[in-house]
Amino acid sequence: MKKQGPKQHELLRALTLKDAVGVGLGAIIGAGIFVVTGVAAGIAGPAFLVGLLFAGLIAAFNGLSSAQLAAVYPQSGGTYEYGYRLLNPTFGFSAGWMFLISKLSAAGVVAIGFGSYFYQLVPIHSPLALSLVAVVLLTLANYFGIKKAGMLNLVIVSFTLLSLLYLVFSGVPAMKQKNFQPFAPFGTAGIAEASALLFFAFTGYARIATLAEEVQEPHKTIPRAVIITIVSAILLYAAVSLVAVGVIGTESMAGSKSPLQVVASSLNTPAIKTMITLGASTAMLGVLLSQILGISRMLLAMGRRHDLPPVFERVHARYRVPHVGIFLTGFIIFLLTIAGSFEFILRSASFTILLYYSITNIAALRQPAGEQLYGKIIPVLGLIGCLAMSVSLPLAVILSGIGLLVIGFALRFVFHKVYDK
Repeated sequence: MKKQGPKQHELLRALTLKDAVGVGLGAIIGAGIFVVTGVAAGIAGPAFLVGLLFAGLIAAFNGLSSAQLAAVYPQSGGTYEYGYRLLNPTFGFSAGWMFLISKLSAAGVVAIGFGSYFYQLVPIHSPLALSLVAVVLLTLANYFGIKKAGMLNLVIVSFTLLSLLYLVFSGVPAMKQKNFQPFAPFGTAGIAEASALLFFAFTGYARIATLAEEVQEPHKTIPRAVIITIVSAILLYAAVSLVAVGVIGTESMAGSKSPLQVVASSLNTPAIKTMITLGASTAMLGVLLSQILGISRMLLAMGRRHDLPPVFERVHARYRVPHVGIFLTGFIIFLLTIAGSFEFILRSASFTILLYYSITNIAALRQPAGEQLYGKIIPVLGLIGCLAMSVSLPLAVILSGIGLLVIGFALRFVFHKVYDK
């Protein structure tokens, strides 16, 4: 008797705890630490450090809700899947569509960011050319299997972590107490606004849930991976931000689009500036790799339910990856990198992320009591945090997000008309 091969649409459970943590950290440690900390410093002064911890706490609540759900429903799609199973198709589709919109638009920006940083180290051709090469190579890396993509991700994340730790240890002796005074020049309003901004720097941990179908022993691995990822990210962000404020002060941070490079330039440690530029480059690569991973798995999940064309549910017979989704994701990011960012889509990203995590927490509240690893208090706190931050969003951001959602539902209506026969 022949041994039966994998099912046509079955992915490979190959990610260990180490791989899952690497995917989470790769998704988180990107523009947040290298760019957004400077913006937050301008909004709140040194007190943005308090906002950072508050944002990390809300992210932790949301992450635990995601982990609780993924442990019971370990399928590709994350909150898209939970919305369908525990709430209704409207919630499920809203989560999936908003995930695709926000991650695709962000991926183009990240690819452009990689080219800008890496060109400083290797001035070959142009930053755009380097960005496009990175998109092509990472798309191919995703195609050749989740295990290979996971190993590449660990290498990339290791470089980023080492560069940031090098900055922390180099900067501690150069910190000045006067740079922390006045501590909260813009009061609690500045801290609240900084928290809302910094929350988005933590949101990559959901990638672990999106890839749940490829994680070994998901009921054990995913909760552990999410907790390790969130705690590690909070500690790393706090240490780097504390050193940055102590070395150059918040005014210098706010005045630069790459504040950590300014910090590195003020230190005498050997090769520190090169290390930080390399770390920024690998951080962008890590985020881009995880974006392709997450988007392609969301396409797979939505193709299975005909919310998108069912061609996306195809899984490669040899590499056991959603290859159609991977190549389409790479192609769209390639075009976005050439075209530059679509500002109105990027502006709506804050609305889409808060909507996504609000649905996550509502789904976690609807789980049967026996499935709730952390009780109801965690999703309640996560939902309150999301709603509190949404209050600070400009009306134009909310309206642009709703407009994109309406377009999505119109496409969904067409796809179901065509494929539900």
